[in-house]
Amino acid sequence: MILPTAAEEARFWAMLEDAWAGLGPGPNDVRRALAKRDVTLDAFEEAAELEEHLDAVLRALARACEGLSAEELTALDRVAERKLYEIDRADLQEVTDGSDDGFLYARGFVLALGQEFYEAVARDPRVAVMDAECEAFCYFFAHVHEARFGDYPETGSGISRESVSNPAGWPR
Repeated sequence: MILPTAAEEARFWAMLEDAWAGLGPGPNDVRRALAKRDVTLDAFEEAAELEEHLDAVLRALARACEGLSAEELTALDRVAERKLYEIDRADLQEVTDGSDDGFLYARGFVLALGQEFYEAVARDPRVAVMDAECEAFCYFFAHVHEARFGDYPETGSGISRESVSNPAGWPR
């Protein structure tokens, strides 16, 4: 089982932050506020506003990946896979709702919003927002790898990002 290194995780988060930074302060202020929000208040409008910016974030991220090697893209995919796996939990699914696919896309939204939001949700799933999704981010680096090198990366992680794959997150 291959785990992401601290340097790979740092690079992942830095690249994502750089992609968001290109949008200016408005969306980033909303993103940060969402991570620190009062969980008793609805955040549907804020999440919908951020969903509108996700295509631009992913385009910026794709540009940042242009010069990366297959190994570097595999490492980034391994980080994404691990992060999605770690929040594959019943307590989070209760908040986000959705089918197995819908829950994967909800976790994609959590991850795409960056480290601050991801860590806030990991600590307290109530920070997540029902029906907020980012399907395109779930396999983003795998798709970039496939487009550039003709195949999906072999992460060697021994885990799956698909919903209900993390036994620790789904007690029986």
